[in-house]
Amino acid sequence: MSSDLDIKVYGNLLKNKTLITNQKMQNELEQKGYGEIDTGTYFLNMIETLFLLYSKKLRLTKGKRVIDFDDLMQICIKTDEDILTKFLVFRDLRTRGYVIKDGFGFGSDFRVYDRGSFGIKPAKYLVFALNEGTQEKIGQIQKNIYEITQMGKEPIIAVIERRGEVIYYKISKINFLENKSDLEMKDFKF
Repeated sequence: MSSDLDIKVYGNLLKNKTLITNQKMQNELEQKGYGEIDTGTYFLNMIETLFLLYSKKLRLTKGKRVIDFDDLMQICIKTDEDILTKFLVFRDLRTRGYVIKDGFGFGSDFRVYDRGSFGIKPAKYLVFALNEGTQEKIGQIQKNIYEITQMGKEPIIAVIERRGEVIYYKISKINFLENKSDLEMKDFKF
């Protein structure tokens, strides 16, 4: 599997980020929607790092030790038990041509930019990554949907099936009519 990068990236693992020091690599990554500058230094987050390792576009080291995809996944699982689910969704969206950034609240995992709009328009979608069979409280989802749609974003639930396939559900607010008792309905004739 290949990613959309034209160069091989070299990074150093620092706690929960990957440091990229080469300016050419930083520019290429930034143009493709990867990484962010934090206090003047360019970093990739763990999902981006996993994806680039998976795609064989990144050589990652920690000190003198080379870290591969499986090594990093084991490190990430210790701090985020849902990392594999998030990675599968991230990988699927990236291979479909979307730019993905960390979510910014409402329980969402990712902000997703429409194809070709990264750097031009704000994110169009907020994506929640779930495994098939996961139970969620409908009240919290309803509240999140309301707040997300008020911001002009589209909420999407990405469900990982047991076979590893990702299925996307666009969700929206629905209003139910209040049920009336038979006594209140007596004036209606059918």
